[in-house]
Amino acid sequence: MKIVVAQINPKIGDLDGNTRMITDTIQKARDDGYDLVLFPELTICGYAPEDLLLHNSFIDGMQQHLEQIIKASHGIAAIVGLARRNLFYGEKGLFNSVAIIQDGHLLGFQDKWLLPTYDVFNERRYFEPGQETRIWDIKGKRVGIVICEDIWQHAGYVDLTSYERDPIQELVKYKPDLLINSSASPYQFQKPDVRIKVCEKAAKSLGCPVILCCQVGANDQIIFDGYSVYVGKEGTLCRLGKGFQEELMHIDLEHPSCVASFEYDPMNDLFEALTLGVKDYFKKSNFEKACLGLSGGIDSALVACIAKEALGPENVIGVCMPSKYTSKESVEDAHALAKNLGIQCIDIPIEPGMGSLLSSLDPFFEGKEEDVTEENLQSRIRGIMLMSLSNKHNYIVLSTGNKSETAMGYCTLYGDMCGGLGVIGDVVKTKVYELCRFINTKTPGAIPQRIIDKPPSAELKPNQIDLDALPDYQIVDHVLEGYVEDYLRVDNIAEKYKVPVETVMNLVRKIHRAEYKRRQGPPILRVSKKSFGVGRHYPIVQGWM
Repeated sequence: MKIVVAQINPKIGDLDGNTRMITDTIQKARDDGYDLVLFPELTICGYAPEDLLLHNSFIDGMQQHLEQIIKASHGIAAIVGLARRNLFYGEKGLFNSVAIIQDGHLLGFQDKWLLPTYDVFNERRYFEPGQETRIWDIKGKRVGIVICEDIWQHAGYVDLTSYERDPIQELVKYKPDLLINSSASPYQFQKPDVRIKVCEKAAKSLGCPVILCCQVGANDQIIFDGYSVYVGKEGTLCRLGKGFQEELMHIDLEHPSCVASFEYDPMNDLFEALTLGVKDYFKKSNFEKACLGLSGGIDSALVACIAKEALGPENVIGVCMPSKYTSKESVEDAHALAKNLGIQCIDIPIEPGMGSLLSSLDPFFEGKEEDVTEENLQSRIRGIMLMSLSNKHNYIVLSTGNKSETAMGYCTLYGDMCGGLGVIGDVVKTKVYELCRFINTKTPGAIPQRIIDKPPSAELKPNQIDLDALPDYQIVDHVLEGYVEDYLRVDNIAEKYKVPVETVMNLVRKIHRAEYKRRQGPPILRVSKKSFGVGRHYPIVQGWM
């Protein structure tokens, strides 16, 4: 059997565009002499459609587009993901399914068994678990079909959930010739190697080859990295799809590929993920240009590099907004960075606006010392400037705050938290430095070395540096990893990272106190195991911590 693994980039809700992509791929595969085309999970509607699934007209539209795909399948087989109505059993009105199509006919549907509700997933909100296990006869091969999560528990890689059933184990008695997995598996740092291990385990248990087709592209905050997988019946990696780009991966089961190796640079993948996240957010929202505050600091430097790569330098506008506390070196560094990247940089000093606002507020501040209020006012003026440029010129403002600052509340509501997209809001400060060093390895001198070397500072008061208000970022990031990502106890975190318990407790309190700020921030590109954006749900008002 000759198979095309269609690692494509659907747009959520674009039933016409996604169907056109599917039928074009089917036609090309048929013209090239292939027997089967495999598409990702929920291909017709894109993953994850969320509450669009509650609209009857949306489900009707998917069924109508499925009919178009069936008509286009003469002379070939296809496996296509969609949501469909559940008319049979249970409490939910939909199934997450794949349609199995062959030579212009619908053979039937395979429904997803295991419906994740952890992290970014909330599938049980909409879908009823599938019940039927069977083998499909496709072009003379006995094929087992599972959808995304169905393959993960068998290898022991499901977090915070223990399902009652194991679809892979239940397929063992059927002795399939091939296992296929239709998947929308989100990117997170250092995940691709785990996906390979999951497929290897299934292949060894079933004694047959395994092919996993993974979606690529970004939808809102979630990024899909591709890296579709083909392993042989012994569990040996035979082929691996490209990362972060669409690809039609060709497989001939009668002539297995040589053993493939998998080596990747985690920092390169992280940069590629963030770049793809920005690129698709703009493309799928029908925007072209971005603006961001260029402070001369490392966070805005990193975001500028990502934006330039994603959108092209002609579509990125840096805005330098100095105050009386902004050093001459910071202004120089902002302009040097812009010149190196080939992006525009404009200057809008904030002192006139600051003076006018303070004059208006003076009667109400009488007798009060200067404090964080005046610091935040500077940040909010900058937010006003950026949002005004956005309104006037149809830009999207890119927020430049990193995960460590956002976790601690070391950010200003309606100030530096303004924006249409938080590009590095899921990247901790220590990784910001790693990424910047990586960029300079790829393009020497892109980021002026002084930006990387100088102590981080908001420059909102004289001689200010971040370490005045926070511990070393290495400590902050260890606590974030332990508490936010791994749910460790405070004393366990202190022991693991050799940090005083009091320090850990203080940082954990800051994380909870800043919840109300994060709730009002921009959407954040998710690249870690646990983002402050999608997939994390905590009350703002609570008495536990």
